[in-house]
Amino acid sequence: MTQKIIILDFGSQTTQLIGRRVRELDTFCEIMPYNKFPKDDPSVIGVILSGSPYSVHDPEAFKVDLSQFIGKLPVLGICYGAQFISHTLGGKVEKADSREYGRANLQTVDTTNPLFKGFDQHSQVWMSHGDTITAIPENFEVIGSTADVKNAAFASKQQPVWAVQFHPEVFHTLQGTQLLKNFVVDICGSRQEWSAASFVDSTVAELKAQLGNDRVILGLSGGVDSSVAAVLLNRAIGKNLTCIFVDHGMLRKNEFTQVMDDYKVLGLNVIGVDASAKFFGDLAGVTDPEQKRKIIGRDFVEVFNAEAKKITDAKWLAQGTIYPDRIESLNITGKVIKSHHNVGGLPKEMHLQLCEPLKWLFKDEVRRVGRQLGMPEHLITRHPFPGPGLAVRILGDITPEKVRVLQDADDIYIRGLRDYKVKLSGEEARKVLAAGVPAQMTDGEIEVSLYDQIWQAGAILLSTVRSVGVMGDERTYEHPVALRAVTSTDAMTADWAHLPYDFMAKVSNEIINKVRGVNRVCYDISSKPPATIEWE
Repeated sequence: MTQKIIILDFGSQTTQLIGRRVRELDTFCEIMPYNKFPKDDPSVIGVILSGSPYSVHDPEAFKVDLSQFIGKLPVLGICYGAQFISHTLGGKVEKADSREYGRANLQTVDTTNPLFKGFDQHSQVWMSHGDTITAIPENFEVIGSTADVKNAAFASKQQPVWAVQFHPEVFHTLQGTQLLKNFVVDICGSRQEWSAASFVDSTVAELKAQLGNDRVILGLSGGVDSSVAAVLLNRAIGKNLTCIFVDHGMLRKNEFTQVMDDYKVLGLNVIGVDASAKFFGDLAGVTDPEQKRKIIGRDFVEVFNAEAKKITDAKWLAQGTIYPDRIESLNITGKVIKSHHNVGGLPKEMHLQLCEPLKWLFKDEVRRVGRQLGMPEHLITRHPFPGPGLAVRILGDITPEKVRVLQDADDIYIRGLRDYKVKLSGEEARKVLAAGVPAQMTDGEIEVSLYDQIWQAGAILLSTVRSVGVMGDERTYEHPVALRAVTSTDAMTADWAHLPYDFMAKVSNEIINKVRGVNRVCYDISSKPPATIEWE
């Protein structure tokens, strides 16, 4: 039986990060709404309560019955989770004089307590809360303090309950992984059996049992999720898997041919469909972003279904749905926040059952599984790419010529990111290595490409705008291109990447000189929120 940690989500933006940190400890975990604790599940070995945007005093604050697990399982409260434990069990939570946000140092740490085993005195932590715990419950003791927060960490004297007002899951808490390891492995007793290798072995066995000799259809996008799902299924059922890769004409430059070649090397049975003429025809003159998305989505389903119906004995449709897709599709009240292209049901007329072999994996775990399967690194490390492709990176209507201009500019940009090498150390190096990027540490430094540092990057064609320029002795009146690059852990929030000036200068010069139709290059320095990663 697979052991698991339950993470109860109270709405924090870093809840998924807690999950990823637990998985990095080779321990399976499930993120569940705060009010959906699974009763009578013998595989649960511990419970973590997440942070929350609410104060415990807010009328709409999320509350859970602690008696379901306190006294029965080890419990760790983080930020709001710590405040909720204190508030519920008789402590006191009050508004802080000033919001406690940012780096702090633990001035006093009880390293004899199992939660802080191996900790340094004055270890850096990350605070993010407006309330503070001014009194802890009876029969609890303080085990960690900062200069401004006396009750930064506390523990029960009688039961396996711990609480911290800082965030161990974020990189700024330098020994956060150690704290989570102490809780998950030492306190909860994880056997640390969750790994890419164990996932591949168990999933292949499960797929063989689930699918038998049935025929399966998989829609490929060229991205890492669907590609890993295809290789995993191919290992389980071989020739009974048929993949369909639809080219809507708005992929990156030469991407359709390159990806098809990659899939042949991997031994996949792939049907490639060039449907670009249909997509361009149906998009002609359409400028509204939402309408463009709907047309592309509708056309994709029509083209995919037409190909899928030719495989008359198919019984399953496989998708590269990953765990964050399913978490993001429902908020903790159960209401839909946004629909996702892999979530929400199948076309009824297909009469196919759904198979999602990656549904429990985070993105970085998908990449680890890809490496375990022996897939080429350039497929594994590919940035996320929107389903509608470059259509959501062209402002205004879509034409083959505009796509050609953007493909050329984007190709220069992405190749430049891959070619430009940087050396990283300290916290920056830890972030990159934790994301699974293969790099060797030498003298405290790693060397990686800018591409590997970035979550997602691409060029945007401002085709509704023209700007004046001069090339040689001639005046030009052409389009600007905006470059976008963001850093993120899960795409729910993202910050713009601080790219080197010499790189920006080189790429800008090359785009303007080589891409006919562009005479100006800009860089997008907005974060998500308030902006989104894509422009449409």
